[in-house]
Amino acid sequence: MPELPEVTALVADLGARLTGRVVDRVDVVSFAALKTFDPPVSALAGETVRGVTRHGKFLDFEIGSLHLLLHLARAGWVRWRDGPPPPPSGRPGKGPLAARLVLDDGSGFDVTEAGTKKSLALYVVRDPAEVPGVARLGPDPLDPAFTEDVFAGILAAAGRAQIKGVLRNQSLIAGIGNAYSDEILHAARMSPFKPAAMSRAEVSVLYAALNETLRGAIARADGLAASELKAEKKSGLQVHGRTGQPCPVCGDTVRQVTYADSSLQYCPTCQTGGKPLADRVLSRLLK
Repeated sequence: MPELPEVTALVADLGARLTGRVVDRVDVVSFAALKTFDPPVSALAGETVRGVTRHGKFLDFEIGSLHLLLHLARAGWVRWRDGPPPPPSGRPGKGPLAARLVLDDGSGFDVTEAGTKKSLALYVVRDPAEVPGVARLGPDPLDPAFTEDVFAGILAAAGRAQIKGVLRNQSLIAGIGNAYSDEILHAARMSPFKPAAMSRAEVSVLYAALNETLRGAIARADGLAASELKAEKKSGLQVHGRTGQPCPVCGDTVRQVTYADSSLQYCPTCQTGGKPLADRVLSRLLK
């Protein structure tokens, strides 16, 4: 799933390609992906792209007086085209192509989503706050206003909630997902099951790890095209997606806890005092 660092890089790449260009049309191939009907997608035709920004993990294409918002969900991506698009193949909405934006010279980008579970979402709105997911976003961790005091207040209010879930909760902190919450906690040497309410010294450690992890990932992605971002993200991860491999810090084996629809990865030596966490799914299978 693209998270804050990748979405930030997409904003830079697509903004440089699109700003000042005129939209010929936006084609919605997967009609389930379009979550709004007024204004219609056709209202974007002939309008100039004023810029590309983001809200958490949402991409915001400012086109004329309207906004085309895109949430890539778990398996969505943006693929740039230098030339005119080929005609869609197969039944509409059944393949990976969800939508495409075509500029007046034929170039543009395709929005794709892998797999059979379709969660990608498109919105055409007059104000980004009209999108429920944007309206309920918490503060952005890259905003200068996101101070250690603000972070401490969020954690204190979360109380006994597990810190992994707090970091991923978009209503509390915008933009951090499964991968970077694993990476932040590994950098902070904290268990993903640790309660969010913690000492001020621990808050400082976690705040520093959050900033270093996110800003480091953004720096590595700086200047990369959309086609290069997935590989860069994977190469920079320390524990996420590395189950069974050695921790690059201590050499212990990276372990996993599996849930119904997701999993987390961690290093026992670095994060849990050498003790493996209970994997609930695995435990049920062994009964």
